[in-house]
Amino acid sequence: MQLIDCPWCGPREENEFGYGGEAHIAYPENPAELDDTEWAHYVFFRDNPQGAFAERWVHTVGCRRWFNAVRDTVTYRFLAVYPIGAPRPDVPVLAPRASAPAAASPDHDAHAVAALEPTDAR
Repeated sequence: MQLIDCPWCGPREENEFGYGGEAHIAYPENPAELDDTEWAHYVFFRDNPQGAFAERWVHTVGCRRWFNAVRDTVTYRFLAVYPIGAPRPDVPVLAPRASAPAAASPDHDAHAVAALEPTDAR
């Protein structure tokens, strides 16, 4: 089991923590002025990078305090933890895995879409 380093309690097993989404998302300054599309982007649209990603976590079974972490989404390894309100620390960007697939070609994408289209096999 992986250990997560709580800024207040120290290293604890990962099942003591809960995920809270992407970190550093600012609440809109004038929420009454947002239309439905802007609200949808604020509520539902988040980054989904491959590599280092800043996230919010809560130590649900321990101190119950929230903190931020930078985690590599490919390896699941925690690269840094820091208190809410602190700036994101600089962490080295890890090189992509050698087994990562190459970018798909337009021809490959066309075949993938064609494979999803319904066939007339009656």
